[in-house]
Amino acid sequence: MKLDRRTVLSGTAAAFAVPFLGSQPARADAKRQSLVDSCLATAQKILGGPDFPDAAKLMTNARGVLIIPELVQGGFIIGAAGGRGVLMGRNAPNQWSYPSFYIMGSGSFGLQAGGKVSEIVFIIRTEKGLQAIIDHKFKFGAEAGVTLVAIGAGLEGASTTAGGADIVAFANSQGLFAGISLEGSYVDADNDWNALYYGGGANSKTILTEQRFTNPGAEPLRQYLAKW
Repeated sequence: MKLDRRTVLSGTAAAFAVPFLGSQPARADAKRQSLVDSCLATAQKILGGPDFPDAAKLMTNARGVLIIPELVQGGFIIGAAGGRGVLMGRNAPNQWSYPSFYIMGSGSFGLQAGGKVSEIVFIIRTEKGLQAIIDHKFKFGAEAGVTLVAIGAGLEGASTTAGGADIVAFANSQGLFAGISLEGSYVDADNDWNALYYGGGANSKTILTEQRFTNPGAEPLRQYLAKW
């Protein structure tokens, strides 16, 4: 049987096009999965490491956790800062939600001493604190009734220092470090990333509150948090 040359060329083009198109979502997911994996590594370091002995204690009754594996600071003392991370809520004892992607930024992220903040874990202790972050763009120091305590590496007594704080931040940095100031910093849901990781319709509320989306790539992080 004689094949039409246009048919052969069309079929050849399709054979090359299908694998190419099919690889696009995999590359997109890899970028987001890499952040989820980095969040797991940060949680293991801060919640399970020796530098923050009080972090694990506060996790016992935590309502949620926001993990920022890398916050890049623009200036030495004062400068722009930015980073990405995930927010997760506790649905039941030893059961955590799937992660929702968030952006953290600031126009003036100040260090009380020199150093580069590289990792932060926010332990959200109250429902009020969790809902304040989920409901809208959250700005530290500007939310009425929501209190924050920030603690640096090597500083003990966090359980006492935290007092009645809604959110306690444990920050690990490279180089010299003597505490941080989060005043003016903000976190906001990145629903573009949520949709790419979970599918259309995924946003912070449908992931965290309605629990409508899942992704097996987040299971190691969920299982690690299930220790508390």
